[in-house]
Amino acid sequence: MVALIVRLGCVLAIAVGFAGPVAADPPDSPLCAWRFMSNSTVLNVAFPDANSTYWMMPYALGPGDSIELSGTYPAARYFSLNTYGTDLDTVDTLRDNQIAPDAGSANPFVDASAASLPAARQRWHARLVNGPADHSRNELQAVASGQGTPIGFVIVRVYVPTDPGSVSGGVALPEVKLSIAGAEVPSQPCAQPFDPAAYTGPVADVAKAAFDRAIAAAASGAFPGNAPEATFGNPASTSGLFPNGDNKYIGTRISYQPGRLLVVRGKAPTFPDTRAGQSPTDPSQVRYWSMCQNDLRSPYPVVACAADFQTAFDESGYYTYVVAEPADLPASHDPGVTVIPWGSTDVDKVLFLRNMTPSAEFYPSSIQASQDSGSDPATTMGPYYPKAAYCSAETFAAGGAGACLGG
Repeated sequence: MVALIVRLGCVLAIAVGFAGPVAADPPDSPLCAWRFMSNSTVLNVAFPDANSTYWMMPYALGPGDSIELSGTYPAARYFSLNTYGTDLDTVDTLRDNQIAPDAGSANPFVDASAASLPAARQRWHARLVNGPADHSRNELQAVASGQGTPIGFVIVRVYVPTDPGSVSGGVALPEVKLSIAGAEVPSQPCAQPFDPAAYTGPVADVAKAAFDRAIAAAASGAFPGNAPEATFGNPASTSGLFPNGDNKYIGTRISYQPGRLLVVRGKAPTFPDTRAGQSPTDPSQVRYWSMCQNDLRSPYPVVACAADFQTAFDESGYYTYVVAEPADLPASHDPGVTVIPWGSTDVDKVLFLRNMTPSAEFYPSSIQASQDSGSDPATTMGPYYPKAAYCSAETFAAGGAGACLGG
């Protein structure tokens, strides 16, 4: 896997350094931070959620080296700091409500009233260390134990920013100060994140192809080959794809046939609707959940998501999704149905249900409990398990989702 990381690094360096950008923006400093941003429009790879954005920074830390991050809590449903080793699996995580504020500041993910404070009083610092980390001091372990190489990655995640126009939650990305071999090196966030779409030419094409192959190799173990379609189950593995320990997923492979659509129904966990003015501190069963549809082809981009706040519910708190081509939908349908577009009909899809940070009371019915116990989610999740069925467009038009799911 170290070879994979080196290969990815070379691929990106070639693309950025030699392909030549389309736009003539002023160049960033080579030491700028957060060069790589990933969401549904930029670097859309490895099953991202359409309501989240990730920023990544690679590093190499020797004994005694560290990296200090300093920032402002974003106005968002969720944010976290995550470190990864050379196998692209999680080393350590600090979630928003675990990050202690600076002196004189307050954390809006712990105290809802802090959201009304000026930005200068919503500040935090965290430190990445090469060795054991003390979370009570906002430390994260930066390098996997026994890894044998000092290379690692840190990712900042922001989900559902309160202002949809600001993917970072209305605040600047964290400032970075590297303490390397006794010297301190400040690093400001890059003005322009790396976007493969901005690079053209044969060298860029080769780099992108190599990147796709690397992502495909990392994802190759995620899906059991004999898993039935339209039946949600636990993935075989999410390691190698920068997993977020606060999220767990169940998924199913689906394939397109003309005149056929997919209907999915289940009970919705409660959540804090921050776009409607609620606080992420409000009591709920999960912090966030979503149903996302992705291409089952490297680099595994997200096609469309319906997050909790974007989903219609019936009077009993159930959702009904229809994954369909526009041509297969009737001119009008039950407004309680949430439509997820199919996207390209030439590519099979994988449909994922996410649960984020379940409460202690909801945990037994969560995806997390199913995976922790190795149990079938259809058994452990009860009414929260999504039941899915293929259905002809004619049947759906005549009888609605109930006709497709047997009532």
